[in-house]
Amino acid sequence: MAASDPNKLIAKADKLTRLSLTRWNADWRNATVLYEQAANGFRLAKDYEKAKIAFEKASKGQEMLSSPWDAAKHMESAAALAKELSNWREAADFYRKASELYMECDRPQPASDALGKGARALEDAMPEEAVQLYADACTILEEDGKEQMTFDLYRAASSVYIKLEKYTDAASVMLNLGLAADKCNATNSQCKAYLGAIIIYLYAHDFKQAQKCYNDCSQIDAFLSSDQSRCASKFLAAYTDGDVEEIKRIAQSSAVSHLDHVIIKLARKLPTGDVSGFKTATAEDDEQLDEDDLT
Repeated sequence: MAASDPNKLIAKADKLTRLSLTRWNADWRNATVLYEQAANGFRLAKDYEKAKIAFEKASKGQEMLSSPWDAAKHMESAAALAKELSNWREAADFYRKASELYMECDRPQPASDALGKGARALEDAMPEEAVQLYADACTILEEDGKEQMTFDLYRAASSVYIKLEKYTDAASVMLNLGLAADKCNATNSQCKAYLGAIIIYLYAHDFKQAQKCYNDCSQIDAFLSSDQSRCASKFLAAYTDGDVEEIKRIAQSSAVSHLDHVIIKLARKLPTGDVSGFKTATAEDDEQLDEDDLT
């Protein structure tokens, strides 16, 4: 029983890695096995703090043994325990380190997955860090030509920004999703992302930006001929007319109902401000055009 005491195992492992007058080379092979056994023992005993430290040491051992895959696995275990302990900064650092180790063995998908796990763990405690992890996870996949695997990550990042009421950032992420979808010919996801971005701008009561976004997206043929484009056009027309009831009716349409839940919730709250001013502004613009008409 004494041999399986995780405290004694880790003490023995530490001794094997410590250089002295009688030990000129660290014995990482045997030490790493002991660290792994200690980590599992601590975890089983629900001593998460010591288990986390042991997994971190086991990861270092696998690195020293030129086994980045096993090192990454142990680092992810340490990250999960840091999350359990609500050590958010440490969890973020460990997930990033795990991702780097996966990249060392040329495994971009697990590298991205590690960042995604970190982002999900940090959404509530460190939302700004979470969206950065989501962005980095997307970058890894895009550089590997796997844009279709970024969609859920982009959606999650946009949701975090919406919770933070950073609507411009949320819309920007949706446009990035649209760009990724375009690269892998996922037309439906692309069009839904663009409509989502327009709805976010409308929710933020930024009609000019919503209109600009619609005009920019309409340069893409796939969007211009889509149900999502027609829905966006109807929204903008209803805002221009100052027609609150029409805006509410469009928000119940099937084009909106097939969007992500977070975007549907925003759409169903439209309009978020007074839209009568848009009608007045449009009328004034029309009058100005008539005055300038020299024909």
